[in-house]
Amino acid sequence: QVQLVESGGDLVQAGGSLRLSCAVSRSIFSFISMGWYRQVPGKQRELVATFTRGGSTNYADSVKGRFTFSRDYAKNTMYLQMNSLKPEDTAVYYCNARLNSREDYWGQGTQVTVSS
Repeated sequence: QVQLVESGGDLVQAGGSLRLSCAVSRSIFSFISMGWYRQVPGKQRELVATFTRGGSTNYADSVKGRFTFSRDYAKNTMYLQMNSLKPEDTAVYYCNARLNSREDYWGQGTQVTVSS
């Protein structure tokens, strides 16, 4: 069983920055894709950023130029650097790691709240 543990969520003012971390319990070389998603109450979970083993990173249009996905293979950790935060970025953020088509793992979520 693979475990993902997020951290870094907080309350921040608009225009501020946060860095989310997601520690993974096995080598992140193993995964065909990794990424971050977010969800607000009453809405579907939405993609924020994904990274595939082929090396491509995709971002939601709403976060392009403000958020950056990165990973540290030595620490088996992925990150989401969030700059120029807006109130509409308020959500629970989840990290995801897909091992194959049948094994998809999620963290427990971390709350990000951006005040105006």
